[in-house]
Amino acid sequence: MERKTPTVSNWWKKLGKPQYGGELNIRASRNIVNFDPYYHESLTTIQTAWMEKLHADDWTLNPAVFGYKTCWRPSQFIKGQLAKSWEFSDPSTCIVHLRKGIHWQDIPPAHGREFVADDVVFHFNRLYGLGGGFTHPAPEPFTVLMFKDLISVTATDRYTLVFKWKTPNPELITETLFGISLALSLENPDAVKLWGDVSDWHHAIGTGPFILKDFVPDTSATLTKNLNYWGYDERHPQNKLPYIETIKYLIIPDSGAALTAMRSGKIDVMDAVTPVQAEAMRKTNPEILQYLTPLPPTVSICPRIDKPPFNDINVRRAMQQAIDLPTIAKDYYHGLVEPYPDTLTSRYISWSMKGWGFPYEEWPQGLKDEYAYNPTMAKRLLADAGYPNGFKTNIVVAADAEMNLLQIVKSYFAQIGIEMEIRQMEAAEFVSFVQINHQHDQLSHTPAGALGHTAPPLLQLMWLRKGSPKNQMQMIDDPVCDGFYAKAMSCTDIDGIRQILREANEYVARQHFSISLLQAMSYSLCQPWLKGFDAQFGSTWGVATGPLMLSHYLGRFWIDQSVKKSMGH
Repeated sequence: MERKTPTVSNWWKKLGKPQYGGELNIRASRNIVNFDPYYHESLTTIQTAWMEKLHADDWTLNPAVFGYKTCWRPSQFIKGQLAKSWEFSDPSTCIVHLRKGIHWQDIPPAHGREFVADDVVFHFNRLYGLGGGFTHPAPEPFTVLMFKDLISVTATDRYTLVFKWKTPNPELITETLFGISLALSLENPDAVKLWGDVSDWHHAIGTGPFILKDFVPDTSATLTKNLNYWGYDERHPQNKLPYIETIKYLIIPDSGAALTAMRSGKIDVMDAVTPVQAEAMRKTNPEILQYLTPLPPTVSICPRIDKPPFNDINVRRAMQQAIDLPTIAKDYYHGLVEPYPDTLTSRYISWSMKGWGFPYEEWPQGLKDEYAYNPTMAKRLLADAGYPNGFKTNIVVAADAEMNLLQIVKSYFAQIGIEMEIRQMEAAEFVSFVQINHQHDQLSHTPAGALGHTAPPLLQLMWLRKGSPKNQMQMIDDPVCDGFYAKAMSCTDIDGIRQILREANEYVARQHFSISLLQAMSYSLCQPWLKGFDAQFGSTWGVATGPLMLSHYLGRFWIDQSVKKSMGH
């Protein structure tokens, strides 16, 4: 249920008085290739800039209490957006009450009509093949897996919905219905009925504060203010949203070019900045604000567990012990990250929510030794596995992988006789080749790795299971892993789920399902004239590359024109 938030009264006064107008320029690191929540959630999208969800983050909550920097929003930190409130009539039934007076953007064929419960029913029927003429779920496996226990969505009146689930588990329902999936963005049914889908950007219609006005592939996307937007600023209830007039996404894949644009003031915000790049920016442009966020996954290498040589745990242990993590932390990351391996749950979860996960400090010494740099032991383990002279392999990587880091790993592997070829693919090709069709037969790597997650607990456990989309990189088929999820699904006590997650973390660490590197830190850079926030950006994916709630946050940011003018821009 949506909670009443205890806040320090008007803590946001220090952020200044909101201003209307101005243009916000955001760097997008990849081309934008998805405009319909029905298709391929894992592809780069900004659909949440004009579409909204049932839920949102609490704009009045002091970030010192919870900063929304993880993909997981515990239930006490979730508020309604299109939904006004919700409650459980029983452990498998969630009743959602919509806000009244919300309208679709005034674009044909919606023509600004009211948003009602039937629109939500249409979305879920379409996405999961639940009825209303839809018999097949979306092609995106991650989306389908998350909602596999959803039975039906029914509108009992214009503003009330009933969600029925197979499993009587309120934690599962909360994590999925009010969770991280971009597929929860609600598209306009009229547009889908007219055009078949909304893959074409010209058909982008939502309820959000911005309207997609122009898109040039590989160049830019432009959004303008929705003059009929329904929302008001929760901190300043008299203020109609949004504040910013125009938003432009400038697609700049090259990080060097993006940093140059940041220094010159041509872009106002960018994310996915490495610690080394941030350190250099502090020296040349100390006025640019920097916000540190741990990346959702630990950097990791995923072996195909179902194929030799990686089906032998000794091979996986050898690969782990071939890598000197403290040296990588010191030399590659300039001492700006901690030199510890990770398991299923991110260390950041342990920092921000005590009692979750299995942080390295709690590992027994014997387990720590299995992750310590020891090339002599690594060679012995390879010999025990039948590879005294090592072997040849390859790794398929996404285009935005840290190639310099992979070259370092390659050199470490070579020292124990493993010759690794690096094969780089564009993002869409990688998703198809590895995550959807799992055509790779050796190693794979993507920034969205298999370890160090900040996602909801049940989703983390789901990723271990046979058939899970996240598991498509490793193809784990382990009844113990499957058992963790089954056990958690039958547990409705949050302390019990916490203990199950800890047990799963230890098991994953001991099985060496992935080669753990480090929990990299990412920086978001902001010009000092971008206002309204206090170190929170809405998700650990940042503002520029596909966060959870773009419309929610960007609708509430503003530009201080006097600061911008005083700095010569």
